[in-house]
Amino acid sequence: MSLLTKIFTALRGGARELGETIVDHNGVRIFEQEIKDAETALDKAKRDLTEVMAQEMQVSRKIESLSTDVAKHEDYAAKALEQGNEALALDIAQKIADIQSELDIQKQAQANFAAHVTRLKNLIKQTSKALADMQRQLVMVKTTQNVQKATTAITQNYASGSSKLLTAKESLDRIKVKQQNMEDRLKAGELLQSEFDGQDLEKKLKEAGIVQGDHKAQEILANLKAKKNG
Repeated sequence: MSLLTKIFTALRGGARELGETIVDHNGVRIFEQEIKDAETALDKAKRDLTEVMAQEMQVSRKIESLSTDVAKHEDYAAKALEQGNEALALDIAQKIADIQSELDIQKQAQANFAAHVTRLKNLIKQTSKALADMQRQLVMVKTTQNVQKATTAITQNYASGSSKLLTAKESLDRIKVKQQNMEDRLKAGELLQSEFDGQDLEKKLKEAGIVQGDHKAQEILANLKAKKNG
C-alpha cells in the first residue's frame, strides 16, 4: 500500500470517527428529529389514503351509473325487438357492449383502489403503533438524559466544592468551640457569684435539711386544715 493511500485511509477513518462522535453527542436530537420526520410522512400517507378513498368512491359512482345505462339500453333493445327492428336492436346491443367494456375497466379500477386502500390502512396502523412506541421511548430517553446530566453536574460540583465544604466545616467547628467556651465562662461566673453572695452555702444547707426551704402552698394548706379540724 502506497503512502498516499495510507494517508487517504487515515483521513477516511478520522472522518468516520468524527461523524460517529457527532452522532453520539447528538443522538437524542437526531432520534427526536427522525420521529418528527416519521410523523410528517405518516400525515402525508393519511392524506394520500384520503385521496385514494375519494377516487374509489368516484369510481363506485361511475360503476353505478354505467350499470344503470346497461339496464336502460337493454330495455331499449328489448323494445326494438318487440317492434321487429333488429337493426336498431343491433345498434343498441353495440352500445351496451361499449358500456360494458367501460364498466369492466371501472370495476377493475375499483378493485385496485380497494386493495390499495386496504394496504394503506394496514401500513398506517402499523406505522402509528410503531411511532407511538418510539414517542414513548423518546420521553424515557430524554428523561434519562436529563437525570444523567443532573447527576453529572452534582458530582462535578461536589468534587470541585469538596475543599470549600471542608473549609466551611472547620469554620463551623471553630464557632461551636468558641460558643462553648463562652457558655463555660458564663456558668463559671454564675457559680462564682453565688459563692460570693452566700447562695451556694444556703443551697447546701437546704439540701442537707439543716435549713428549711420555702414553704410550699400544699404544706401551708395542709397546716390550715389541721388547725381547723383540731
